Amino acid sequence: MLALGHAVRCTLLASAALAFAAAAGPASAEGKLEARYIATLAGIPIGEGNWIIDIGESHYNAAASGTTTGLLQAFTGGHGTSAAQGNLNGAKLMSSVYGATIFSRKKIDEIRLSIANGNVKDNQVDPPQEDNPERIPVTEAHQRGVLDPMTATMLRVPGTGDPMAPESCQRTLSVFDGRIRYDLQLAFKRMDKVKAEKGYSGPVLVCAVYFTPVSGYVPSRTAIKYLAAQRDIEVWLAPIAGTRVLVPFRAQGPTPIGQAVLQATQFVSVAGGRTLANGAKTQ
Repeated sequence: MLALGHAVRCTLLASAALAFAAAAGPASAEGKLEARYIATLAGIPIGEGNWIIDIGESHYNAAASGTTTGLLQAFTGGHGTSAAQGNLNGAKLMSSVYGATIFSRKKIDEIRLSIANGNVKDNQVDPPQEDNPERIPVTEAHQRGVLDPMTATMLRVPGTGDPMAPESCQRTLSVFDGRIRYDLQLAFKRMDKVKAEKGYSGPVLVCAVYFTPVSGYVPSRTAIKYLAAQRDIEVWLAPIAGTRVLVPFRAQGPTPIGQAVLQATQFVSVAGGRTLANGAKTQ
């Protein structure tokens, strides 16, 4: 997480507050999650969002929407949406299409990605990156073997053992968000317990997250240097019922003006493709 501007962006994309993600594993059963989040900065509410994930036998769909709240809403009037879909290709979650749109009083920011077998085939961003001779160019090689930011929020655990095991954190992810290509290294930190106001109550896997920019960024930018230096960013992962997929229940990290937190208030999941409105027992 960066300063206030970055916290706003994370809030608007809700589920993309931090990117964490897909790993090899056997095909999982179907499951669905409906979650709601609130975002705070230095303990002050700044936004809220919704996240829906539907995982099938061979495909997945995920969509999020968010809006700024309180004083931040008065200044920015911001709201946004993001969505992704892809395939369960053997042992992996594979991105197909990703899109995100952020609206504010001053501009609209849009990203559209098309990815096949981990390689970017089409990338449309509006507005485009401003020209800067210091910017590290995004090469074709940097757009291979990557995850989109939404798919990267879903961590699929290999094997048949407990997906909440510490080793599930141990991985490095390659992410491309349409403008910046970066790596995220995850490492086990601890186990914890959570209880949503509605839905999930149980253990979470807490992973440390370390950000390394690769390309598309300006090295002298204070925000990039600040984020790359952080060693206190963490994500709390909870399971989607009926699957071997873990997703963020909470994400947190420091900013120059206080701790930024994205926290689930509702985290309701069911297995077997049932609808969440049918009164089925929830995770």
